[in-house]
Amino acid sequence: MQDWFNAETWERWLAQAQAWVRTDVLVVANLIQLGGIVAALLLARLVAPAFARTVGRLKLRLGGFGWVELALAELEEQALPLVWLAIQWVMFALATGTPLGGNLIEIAVTLLVAWVVIQFAAALIRNHDLRRGVAILAWTVAALNVLGLLDPIIEVLDSIGVRIGGFHLTVMVVIKGAVLFAVLLWTALLASRTLERRLGASPRLSPSVKVLFGQLSKIIFVTVAVVVSLASVGVDLTAFAVFTGALGVGIGLGLQKVVANLFSGVLLLMDHSIKPGDVIAVGQTYGWINFMGARYVSVITRDGTEHLIPNETLVTTPVENWSYSNNLLRIHIPIGVSYKCDLHKAIALVAEACADTPRVLKEPKSVILLKGFGDSSVDLEARIWINDPRNGVSNVKSDVLLRVWDKFREHGIEIPFPQRDLHIRSSEVGVAAMPGNDGGAGG
Repeated sequence: MQDWFNAETWERWLAQAQAWVRTDVLVVANLIQLGGIVAALLLARLVAPAFARTVGRLKLRLGGFGWVELALAELEEQALPLVWLAIQWVMFALATGTPLGGNLIEIAVTLLVAWVVIQFAAALIRNHDLRRGVAILAWTVAALNVLGLLDPIIEVLDSIGVRIGGFHLTVMVVIKGAVLFAVLLWTALLASRTLERRLGASPRLSPSVKVLFGQLSKIIFVTVAVVVSLASVGVDLTAFAVFTGALGVGIGLGLQKVVANLFSGVLLLMDHSIKPGDVIAVGQTYGWINFMGARYVSVITRDGTEHLIPNETLVTTPVENWSYSNNLLRIHIPIGVSYKCDLHKAIALVAEACADTPRVLKEPKSVILLKGFGDSSVDLEARIWINDPRNGVSNVKSDVLLRVWDKFREHGIEIPFPQRDLHIRSSEVGVAAMPGNDGGAGG
């Protein structure tokens, strides 16, 4: 690393670069080849749009054939380098054997082939920005290798570093570790997603088991990626014993809630008490479970609000699970009628209204009960059953009450409003004859 701060080293490298420019670049044959490469690029820019349109029409004609459509889409996107490669290949064939030679053109052809191959291989990555970054990185390495600069650059990067105990940390080690970790992490996440899709398609597993296995597989794959990437660059994994002890102290001091939520999430997934799709009520929150994570459960209410409830809350507080063993739910609807109406007819009309409501089940059968005699009305209660609480409860109550209203008005059944009877009690007050109060004059 001391060579980097030595002026003689920089002077020697500059002299080598100047000699290379004079002997390999500023040569008539090479300049002519460079001009041919630029001309091929300009011609390719003119021809590539027509080639892309042709491939696009072919893609529309053969649409729906899976991998064929994907290959044609990639051909359409790589129209410019493909056309440039074809023109450059013809130019290399014509230049070979002539006094000009074709060394630079051959290098250009090799780099274009590497770019096209890398682009097609990177098409497996769905993220467009990540795919472009991987392609540029791979092509840069390939180009340096073709130009014979890869080994010298590796030596230079390997000479820059610091020593930490018995481990020599260099720039090259960091780059290798970062690239390897990125590749392994991407592979781990891809394998985890593939396993989750396979588990999701299995009809024999419950939703909670699918989520549990999916989360565990992701943790295992990512852990393996980290360990393998660290071991590959020469990091001593025994040093993590100290780190593990420090991590335990940190968990004991400040991460109790995080760890509690993590283990509570695993417990919820194992005991099947709740699962994605269940309709639950926790405190003032009522909705259906959309997602179960390592730290929280996502519950979406009927108004579209998404509540993130910590797993520990679901373990330590009472939870109403309306679909734990089945989706059946009984709803109580109070209804009041006038004392003057035909009570038997009112009960029959309420039963008809319940039967006419689409979401109310025929079995178990709805029941209409006489609950009592109130201050202003005779109190009835309709008890109905539904099997889709996820679609809401208040709306089915509204449907039933609206039909009851229509039937009561049609048949003259009165729905009373609160009223009070006021009784005024009158009393006669006799005026007793008082001494000296006889109406006469005193004598």
